[in-house]
Amino acid sequence: MTVTQDLSFLSLITNASMLVQLVMALLLLVSIMSWTYIFRKMFAIRSARLQTEEFERAFWSGGNLNTLYEAASTNRGRSGRAGGALERIFESGMGEFNKAKAIFAGKGNVDQGSMIDGARRAMRAAYQREMDALESHLAFLASVGSVSPYVGLFGTVWGIMNAFRGLANVQQATLAAVAPGIAEALIATAIGLFAAIPAVVAYNRYSHDIDRLAIRFESFIEEFSNILQRQVR
Repeated sequence: MTVTQDLSFLSLITNASMLVQLVMALLLLVSIMSWTYIFRKMFAIRSARLQTEEFERAFWSGGNLNTLYEAASTNRGRSGRAGGALERIFESGMGEFNKAKAIFAGKGNVDQGSMIDGARRAMRAAYQREMDALESHLAFLASVGSVSPYVGLFGTVWGIMNAFRGLANVQQATLAAVAPGIAEALIATAIGLFAAIPAVVAYNRYSHDIDRLAIRFESFIEEFSNILQRQVR
């Protein structure tokens, strides 16, 4: 067997100590999970952004609010959820406003402050649910990005310790004797970085995109509250 064959990645992994192999397997599993969440989150954020833009165009086109509410309710009845995050926030606020309006209409007096506050609280609750859904699995990506290099480094340190312990039984230490053991150990660090770098990049990017969506949702809540306040005057 040639030196090149001895130092191939497959040979280095299979010849590594059991603990180092376990570290590599753990990092590979974490990397697969990380990439799964990266792609799922990419599609989820893209869908949320497109649905938000679509609903904003419909909302600001000057259409009737009750018509928009009925359309959102119809979408929820068909699929169990309204078309998008912003549409669900609107539906929560408009639904609460209509309920309060019917209650106060029966009593003969209208408490404008209570109606607007109730609608705003309903939209805030829906906003929190939507943000919780958008931010799901981001903590996992952050943990992978921060912990994976240290897990890989642990495997590297352990592998180098074993390599030098093996040299204690050799009368003449040469580079050819120590190189395979060190190379086996360094693969653990490489796999750790392979898992960490995409997770960090994705976490930073998705956090930025979600923050921008959150700003749009909060702005809509305030603007819609002002519209409702003008309607009850």
